[in-house]
Amino acid sequence: MISTVLTAGGSSSRFSGINKLLFKIDDKPVISHCVETFLNLRYIDEIIIPANISIIEDLVNLYKNNTEVKIIEGGKTRQESVFKGLLACNNPDFVIIHDAARPFVSSDVIYKCLKKAYETSAAIAAVKTIDTVKIVDDNGMIISTPERKTLWNAQTPQIFEYKKILELHKKYKDFNFTDDSCLFEKEGLPVAIVEGDYSNYKITTVSDVKM
Repeated sequence: MISTVLTAGGSSSRFSGINKLLFKIDDKPVISHCVETFLNLRYIDEIIIPANISIIEDLVNLYKNNTEVKIIEGGKTRQESVFKGLLACNNPDFVIIHDAARPFVSSDVIYKCLKKAYETSAAIAAVKTIDTVKIVDDNGMIISTPERKTLWNAQTPQIFEYKKILELHKKYKDFNFTDDSCLFEKEGLPVAIVEGDYSNYKITTVSDVKM
């Protein structure tokens, strides 16, 4: 069994007066582009959406006819929302964690990540860093320049053996990691990189929608 947790707990404070997940692209809410991609994958058994309380009613109305989709209240942080989503899963073998604000994820990237996760127990989509990255101190002065070929920008989906990621979320529930692979890193557990797609970007501002 494979479950998907779509994180939708953010408040969209940097957006323009509306929750970004309800903003329409091609007459369809951002989140619908994302949900439909996963609904069309035959190997997905359920979709859990930990959502900001302000949009729960909207999402319930959107997916009231989709029995595979379950809407729950998200947490105060992304990590807490994912944890709630994991607890709501029906004990799958693997869980796919994806940002609902990444509506352009492809089925190909999802499949490649899932295939790698079956081999390694944990795999995430990422793209090679294009820009030169600088490490700076508190005064804004450059300390060093890491070698670019070693740098990747993490994306979602991130796919894990369910029991392992749930156990780590329980263990580190008082932390605030920026993504779920960080929990595996904290334990020294391996996580595989799968080359993703630059078009799989996260919508944060109105200008992202225009792009």
